[in-house]
Amino acid sequence: MKGSRNPICQNPKISAFLLGLVVAIVATALETFRLRYANYLVYADSTMDFWHGINPYTQDFVDAHGRFFLYTPVFSVLFAPIAFLPKWLGPFMWNLGNYSLFALSVFTLPKQYDAYKLKIFLFLLLILEQSIFSFQFNIVVAYCFLFAFTLLERGKTFWAILLIMISTTTKVYGVVELLLLFCYQKPFRNLCYAALLGVLLLMLPALKTGFGGLLPCYENWWNMLSQHQSIVYYTSLLYAYPLRYVLDYYRIVQLITIGVVVVLFFWQYRRWSDFKFRAITLGVLMGWIILFGDSSETHTYLIALAGYMLWYWLQAEHTLFDKVLFWALFVFFGIVPVDAFVPVSVHNFLNNTLYIDVYLYTLAWCKMTLSLWRE
Repeated sequence: MKGSRNPICQNPKISAFLLGLVVAIVATALETFRLRYANYLVYADSTMDFWHGINPYTQDFVDAHGRFFLYTPVFSVLFAPIAFLPKWLGPFMWNLGNYSLFALSVFTLPKQYDAYKLKIFLFLLLILEQSIFSFQFNIVVAYCFLFAFTLLERGKTFWAILLIMISTTTKVYGVVELLLLFCYQKPFRNLCYAALLGVLLLMLPALKTGFGGLLPCYENWWNMLSQHQSIVYYTSLLYAYPLRYVLDYYRIVQLITIGVVVVLFFWQYRRWSDFKFRAITLGVLMGWIILFGDSSETHTYLIALAGYMLWYWLQAEHTLFDKVLFWALFVFFGIVPVDAFVPVSVHNFLNNTLYIDVYLYTLAWCKMTLSLWRE
């Protein structure tokens, strides 16, 4: 009928999602058909090795693929349905599925974010596409955090814990979200659920190895995890110049910083019933695992920045400092790393030499953490 409009075009969330989806499809096609999907091949080949009884946690695997395989044996079980797909189809299922689930995790956040969900998605879209372009797993970690938080807020505790433990038993990160269980009813019962689900998930590789081969399988993973840290420089505060000189004490730094967060969390137990406090706590935890992580890269900050969004849009007002930092984070994480916008040499100098992106996020994380202490 004349004058009618397409309802899709009238819904900015759908329009933004479709725009990002087109970019994700093009990026996946370009990298797949040019055989530049190395990260996906790491996931797929390591999974195939596992199911064929070959240890993927070896230097030979690193030499063949140009990178470490750092995920647990549980990952190799859960990734199997995608790994056994044709090599041209698997990458599309992986990238487009993760893109869609991440978008859904943002657009289904609790109602307190209703006015900001589109802004959150658009802020994160560029770094999300960077992760799509290189077939990253950090998208899964990010949406597991967000979905689990939303499920906890809606009283779907069991399913939230299951997501947390899937994240925990594939790449450890998710374990920090268990701290939030103290904010909800029956925390000790829920922690018991988490322990039980964790044990069940960790036993999944026995489907292939048998119970006798389970422990050696995890030993191989742990040895590779320990080895990689000293070889490569990553994009976290522990590697940023000049702080990298204390890298030998990185475990101490990690324990001190997470200890501060935990102490603040329990000190403010009267605020556990406050939605804002719970959301900020999650944002701080999502930032900590990346800022003080062992193997953080630029695109991994999708997790940290998603947490930052949870904090930023709950603030009653934004100071000039907040606004400048907001846009600086968008530029240095969203625009600077994209070759089409900024030459690689400039990006390497700004973020890989000066670590401007890391120090900017450090300012944001410190302010977020401070808000756990006081409003």
